[in-house]
Amino acid sequence: MTCHFDSVITFFTKKFPSFSIPRPGPLNGIFKPLLVLLISVLSLPAFASSILIPMDAEGQKNHLKAYGITFWVLGKQQKVQWLLNYRGGSFLLPDGESIRQECQIRGVSFEILSDGQAREILDDISSPARNQEAVILEKAPKIAVYAPKENQPWDDAVTMVLTYAEIPYVTLYDREVLEDKLLLYDWLHLHHEDFTGQYGKFYGAYRAAPWYIEGKQQAEALAAELGYDKVSEEKLAVAIKIRNYVIGGGFMFAMCSATDSFDIALAAEGVDICEPMFDGDPSDPNYQSRLDYSRTFAFTDFTLERNPLRYEFSSIDTTPNRNEVPRESDYFTLMDFSAKWDPVPTMLCQNHTALVKGFMGQTTAFKRTEVKPTVMVLGENKLNGEARYIHGIKGKGFFTFYGGHDPEDYQHRVGDPKTALELHPTSPGYRLILNNVLFPAAQKKKQKT
Repeated sequence: MTCHFDSVITFFTKKFPSFSIPRPGPLNGIFKPLLVLLISVLSLPAFASSILIPMDAEGQKNHLKAYGITFWVLGKQQKVQWLLNYRGGSFLLPDGESIRQECQIRGVSFEILSDGQAREILDDISSPARNQEAVILEKAPKIAVYAPKENQPWDDAVTMVLTYAEIPYVTLYDREVLEDKLLLYDWLHLHHEDFTGQYGKFYGAYRAAPWYIEGKQQAEALAAELGYDKVSEEKLAVAIKIRNYVIGGGFMFAMCSATDSFDIALAAEGVDICEPMFDGDPSDPNYQSRLDYSRTFAFTDFTLERNPLRYEFSSIDTTPNRNEVPRESDYFTLMDFSAKWDPVPTMLCQNHTALVKGFMGQTTAFKRTEVKPTVMVLGENKLNGEARYIHGIKGKGFFTFYGGHDPEDYQHRVGDPKTALELHPTSPGYRLILNNVLFPAAQKKKQKT
């Protein structure tokens, strides 16, 4: 683009009236290009730009890595705006060559907006007529995953998507939890875990499997090392630490059997619900009547499964009642919330589709009638009376429970290979996990309802 010296002088004298044009002389040849450069720099704000990462189905080719880009920018101490309900929950980032390059490297679609275009979008979003909101993300949360050091014969959807999205996390387990290391982290994930001390209720099918025998021995050794007589007692102590972490302001995200087994452990505090093959002595008589539902996070009035041979914890899980739900029509619907009045559930439901395909797990979904009325249902299958995705507040903190094991493996079994997320970069089910990962970064606003 050419720039005529006379027009440059005119621009500069109008912008800065006190500026005087130097007299003609031998230095003019140097002065002209320097003046043009100076004016170019000073006028940059008029053409400042932002990066829009679209999150709709048409505009984004890798939704999962888009979260990683957003997390990466937050890690550079730069703020991001999450545009709720705008093109699938898009992200507005500050412009920069390094961010553009990182998007290109990771295969994330992005658009460059002028300052005026960005303002126009934000003004439109702020309209009371729009069910949209711009939420400021301020700081990359510190992520912890609760998982044993030993390899398990199943995968973990959250660690897989964190790795794929290139979001850093730290793994910790019982010892670290009991030593209050959770206080170092903003967000905690629990996956296929059993907090009741019944070893995942795998006894019926896998009690002779080497991995089951070895895992049981390792759990018993760890409990003894930490000063507990039983694994169930040690797991309860861990559950209580996690409960206190949430009450103190932490965020907990749980999937699959970690959801109901966590609440069962809390409800059964002081009650032996384990049969002899799990802890060496009989369970307490009439233990069902001694459960205290006031201690739980999400569930109430559930009935425990007494049969140790049955791969089920309680009546919370709807898996046994899904015989009439064919795979091809197994979907759940995300709820629609007011972005301006209820930004928290709106954030957690951001997606490029309101209909998410279902997937199984030891705990596939939650019986709607056994979810506490104070807990918000974010996703449901009405036909089967299922709550698939729920959220609540406990003390100063938050929790989200997400039923099922792997959003892109309909019925993941012990020993099955991991899902290749390279084949599912736009997965709506995995997006729900990453919504929860970003949630602690949001500038906190009081929920209106």
